[in-house]
Amino acid sequence: MPNEIDLRYPIGKAEDQLFSNKGEYDEKVKAVHLQEIQMCPSLLENAISNLDEHQLATPYRQGGWTSKQVIHHVADSHMNAYVRFKLALTEDNPTIKPYDEAAWARLSDTQNLPVNISLTLLHALHARWVELMKNMTEEEWQRTIFHPEHKHKISLWNMLGTYAWHGKHHTAHITGLRERMGWDGS
Repeated sequence: MPNEIDLRYPIGKAEDQLFSNKGEYDEKVKAVHLQEIQMCPSLLENAISNLDEHQLATPYRQGGWTSKQVIHHVADSHMNAYVRFKLALTEDNPTIKPYDEAAWARLSDTQNLPVNISLTLLHALHARWVELMKNMTEEEWQRTIFHPEHKHKISLWNMLGTYAWHGKHHTAHITGLRERMGWDGS
């Protein structure tokens, strides 16, 4: 079926969507991405609104994470992103520490704690992150980190787009599941 959605990438892959301006700094693009990052915690919170424990424990696709794991993953991922931004702003092309996202999703905090813990964390984290980013200069957006797994530099400008996409990507995992399951209130 040509119109079938890949449940792994309900809004498409990041590299297919980012930077129609070929990665060049753009104030309008920045404003959109900052708003997307600012709204991410609220969108995730709305996506899981009124879901019960059974629904939160339902994988968004066969072999995929549960909505609960997705929420905790976004908190883990965005905490790492925030630290990476601060490292890039204070060090010269720092080598970042990759982490095993799937292993983190199986740890006890993700399994045992309710999603509101990570949603609260995301609201606070995103407030700080957006405050940091909205005051960055064009030159600071060009600062880089080095990703040892990918073996290349990544600019903060590219990371902005990636994480704006990332929040929407995971929100769509949950809202898509709600729609497919007929769970009202999304």
